[in-house]
Amino acid sequence: MVASDLDRTLIYSAAALELTMPDARAPRLLCVETYESRPLSFLTEDAARLLTELADRTVFVPATTRTPEQYRRVRLPGPPPRYAVCANGGHLLVDGVSDPAWRERVRERLTACAPLDLVRAHMLRQARPEWLLKERVADGLFAYLVVDRALLPGSWVRELADWAGPQGWSVSLQGRKVYAVPNPLTKSAAVAEVVRRAGTTRTFAAGDSLLDADLLRFADTAWRPAHGELADSGLRLPHLRVLPDRGVLAGEAVLRGMGSALAEPTGTESVTAQPVTTDPVTTDPVTTDPVTTDPVTTDPVTTEPLTTKPSGPEPSGAPAVVPEG
Repeated sequence: MVASDLDRTLIYSAAALELTMPDARAPRLLCVETYESRPLSFLTEDAARLLTELADRTVFVPATTRTPEQYRRVRLPGPPPRYAVCANGGHLLVDGVSDPAWRERVRERLTACAPLDLVRAHMLRQARPEWLLKERVADGLFAYLVVDRALLPGSWVRELADWAGPQGWSVSLQGRKVYAVPNPLTKSAAVAEVVRRAGTTRTFAAGDSLLDADLLRFADTAWRPAHGELADSGLRLPHLRVLPDRGVLAGEAVLRGMGSALAEPTGTESVTAQPVTTDPVTTDPVTTDPVTTDPVTTDPVTTEPLTTKPSGPEPSGAPAVVPEG
């Protein structure tokens, strides 16, 4: 199985492309999303080919924080995915339809947390009009604020996280968005359900955001680009391959790496990754996984250890990384 985040992992807005090469050497791009009749998201033509080949050989599962409505705007190359994870694990789409059994399971888990209305009201009371641009609720599952990052007080996210923790919620800062997400709502829990249903034996995953951290830990082999909040946090895991690429070329590199990894042997000794905790504002690592001294296979470019680990039981707790992302 391949479970991958979408935005800034596989697909990129014009502002996130990071085309730093001369124009004549820029890659040809394929538009995969339009919004209000305008092109919005892209990947390279080579990435489109690689994704098609990968989806033909694996169970490919988009795993996104987008709502189902936002996800359906994306038209990825290759066969339509049988499964998709939306709303950070709040929805499991099967053939494009949200699975009612999964929604009920999520609803039951969320009863252990403070209600969304309480958390949203607290966020808005603490926000200030000089830096709050808009606020949104995603499918009745979690809330986020769009802020002017330059005017956001440095302690505000930390204070909100301190309040939200006892309520069973996590707070993260990702670019201009401050997310409040209930702890049981994780991409890895939904992907674990797909593993159970599809009967797959290996899981590959990729992501750039701290909301992807639990998914990368769950996977047997994972990738992250050189941009994004996970890169800023310095996340390292024994089975995580850190790419040197940024922008839309990183999406291509992720897919190329996954295709190559399909041919690799699977008999390496398993290890268990430990949670990485980061500071809510700076994302400086507070604790990191120890680097194994056992012989491991390394990526020829990054020399990051590639030791794999078993997927294990279905995750059900909070994302291991709460803070900025």
